[in-house]
Amino acid sequence: MTRADLDQALLIEQASFGMPWSRQLFLRELHNPAISTLLAAFKDPGPSGKRPAARVVTGYIVFWVVADEMHILNLAVAPARRLRGIAKRLVQSALEKAYAKGARIAYLEVRASNTAAQKLYLGLGFTGISLRKGYYDRPTEDAVIMELGPGAFKTLVEQKN
Repeated sequence: MTRADLDQALLIEQASFGMPWSRQLFLRELHNPAISTLLAAFKDPGPSGKRPAARVVTGYIVFWVVADEMHILNLAVAPARRLRGIAKRLVQSALEKAYAKGARIAYLEVRASNTAAQKLYLGLGFTGISLRKGYYDRPTEDAVIMELGPGAFKTLVEQKN
């Protein structure tokens, strides 16, 4: 993700979360060397191809890798583009990139009420390992801590290749 993508990412962020990341938080993460981002985007040729194709951001994932751990910090897909496998492809690509950097285990937090996200992660091999009470604000809600263990991580990455 670049600064040029940020306005589109912020629109997706605001449409996706009750407590969206701010522009400042995105910028801070983009400048952190431990942080990686991936985008899902397509080229929009515009009406009758009369203008240069514009890149339209449809989703993104933000994660870090430290030692052998990956942590998914943020994942969102534009509401009009959901249920098309974009989030799954973003997570798979992030896992591959993290594995190449030495990660062998992955973690994330997800709202307890976000059953769609939990279903996505469970389908990829993550398991719920604990509950963090009152983790989220607006509204106050628990977080389900999920983990992709070393065996499942390796299997998922190797299946893709």
